Amino acid sequence: MAAQPVSIVSAGVCTPVGLSLAEAAASARGRVARLREIAWMDRRFEPFIVGSVPEAGLPPLAESRDQQPLQYREARMLRLAQVALEDLFSFDGGAASLAIDAEHPLPLLLGLPEHHTTIPIDPTTFVQRLATQTGVPLDLARSLAVPRGRAAGLMALREAANRLHGGDSPFVLVGGVDTLVDLYVLGTLDMEGRIRNEVNSDGFSPGEGAGFVLLCTPAKAAEQGLEPLAVIACTAIGQEAGHLYSDQPYLGEGLAEAFATLLADAPPPAPIACVYASFNGERYWAREFGVARVRSAAAFESDNAVEHPAEVFGDLGAAHGVVMLALAAHAVANGYRPAPCLVFASSDHADRAATLLVTEAA
Repeated sequence: MAAQPVSIVSAGVCTPVGLSLAEAAASARGRVARLREIAWMDRRFEPFIVGSVPEAGLPPLAESRDQQPLQYREARMLRLAQVALEDLFSFDGGAASLAIDAEHPLPLLLGLPEHHTTIPIDPTTFVQRLATQTGVPLDLARSLAVPRGRAAGLMALREAANRLHGGDSPFVLVGGVDTLVDLYVLGTLDMEGRIRNEVNSDGFSPGEGAGFVLLCTPAKAAEQGLEPLAVIACTAIGQEAGHLYSDQPYLGEGLAEAFATLLADAPPPAPIACVYASFNGERYWAREFGVARVRSAAAFESDNAVEHPAEVFGDLGAAHGVVMLALAAHAVANGYRPAPCLVFASSDHADRAATLLVTEAA
């Protein structure tokens, strides 16, 4: 598939270490962690240790226009998403300067949780409620939300590029939002032995957050006088048959496939100097990256940097991929991480996605 570069013209995040991209990036760069005990107990009657956003930093829940029940997790996600979107539109002029309004609404491609409570979140209803909660003029008819976990937001970048280069819309919003700090989700992951604690070092710290990027073609960015944070040269997708919840043997093929496709479709202008990885502390993910990295070794600098921000804010679930993308774009734009920069995310199930950030379109 031919590469279709797109520009990241704005980004916003909400994480346990920052209620804006600038704040979260500074914390991640300085390795300032915010993982804490909460009142909920695990099966050993020890407090869960999680990355959570301070309640005081979240806006109130907007009154719903429908009568369907709103579970705790969904309400929390709506509030997290509002903070991230307010951050994204905080640049001079915001949506108004881009002619984004009720007559020119934004299509949204959104990643949602792959781990569900007893009541799965309905994607269509969630997007509708997100429009109500945030006031962002979303094109509901052309928006799409999928429950695919960490990789979902990065996977959506390909569809966004297709729409932008096809002329369907001048701008596309891509995002991800999740909270694993939900009692049912925590209990399930704890029973599976996946949560890190004093007796389990091969586990992860659950977190929560939201991330969004506003995309357009490089030509549109130039026309609007926008200075992109970075350019997405290409995105590729893979499928891992031997994923965490599969009976098939793990071979590491999914991420290796994504890397190989990405590098074939968009050969980097120089060896890849930095990688943002969705590692969360479980050994499985490091083994997976090792397979993909070895098979595509020629494309990387021998001592490329590897950033894994879950160490400071925990595993953000479906928000993880887009939050990492925003952090990487901020780092490249401000010169403290080099480009080309590869960002990848792996979901707990089969989905894998990788994208390449550069400073300008080829």
